[in-house]
Amino acid sequence: MKDLVRKLRKYEIQIRKAIDAQLQGDFKSVFKSSGLEFDDVRAYQYGDDVRSIDWNVSAKGHGTFVKTYREEKEQNVFILLDVSGSQSLGVPGLQKMDIGKEISGILALAAIKQGSQLGMICFSDTKEKYLKPGKGTEHAYSLIKTLVQLQPSSKKTNIGEGIRLALNVVKRKSIIILISDFIDLSYERELIMLAKKHDLVVLQLMDKRETAFPSLGIVPLLDKESGKTIWINTSSKAFKERYLLPYAENQEKLTKICRKYQADFLPIYVDQDYAPQLVNLFRARNKIMKRSS
Repeated sequence: MKDLVRKLRKYEIQIRKAIDAQLQGDFKSVFKSSGLEFDDVRAYQYGDDVRSIDWNVSAKGHGTFVKTYREEKEQNVFILLDVSGSQSLGVPGLQKMDIGKEISGILALAAIKQGSQLGMICFSDTKEKYLKPGKGTEHAYSLIKTLVQLQPSSKKTNIGEGIRLALNVVKRKSIIILISDFIDLSYERELIMLAKKHDLVVLQLMDKRETAFPSLGIVPLLDKESGKTIWINTSSKAFKERYLLPYAENQEKLTKICRKYQADFLPIYVDQDYAPQLVNLFRARNKIMKRSS
């Protein structure tokens, strides 16, 4: 726990310094939303957008009134983390699961410093852990401790079910950070619903062996989710068509959905330093927020 916290704080400081130097800001760009909340009603004035008229209040016969809004002062942030068996690929300490937990911890420390309400759902094909939203340093370290101690009960994946959990739990518009390798099928409908309802950030954890598997001939491969070992001819065309091509097609589909529904998308290779990649994500969000403000 102490070693992990020390590493997370080092990365958090590194990222914050980079953003301070380049943007004259900090983590506000990734945890800032353009969301508005209802404030009050006032009498209609010439030039007001008719779509803002509050018909319920106006129907009382005292004149025409429009709704007024104010910028949300307190931003809700929710981390949605995939902890299924496919996340365990790779060397211990550099597995997708490890990197996902580290990134979640860094974002937790950053969100808390911005005064955001922070919650988390960890999922496989079921709910593995739910941490209700909270504020403060103690809450952030509680989240990190939860991640360190987490031992998933299932190795199977159901991303659609994980997203449905978030849709049922998170009612108010929030920043949702979805972290997964997205090795699954039939989650597109739920992903679109999540992107429409919330400010969605998608982080795809990737291992190069999943996209460029070497031709090693016939070798045994262990399916982390089923626990079965199968012998595969990795040099064959059938292997590439059955395993590698669908992976590429799935990633292309994910990219298109994020682009179409304006969700931020960042692929992260686990063998690379993810800190600069997160800095680039914050930089991009900062530019978008500046244009929309």
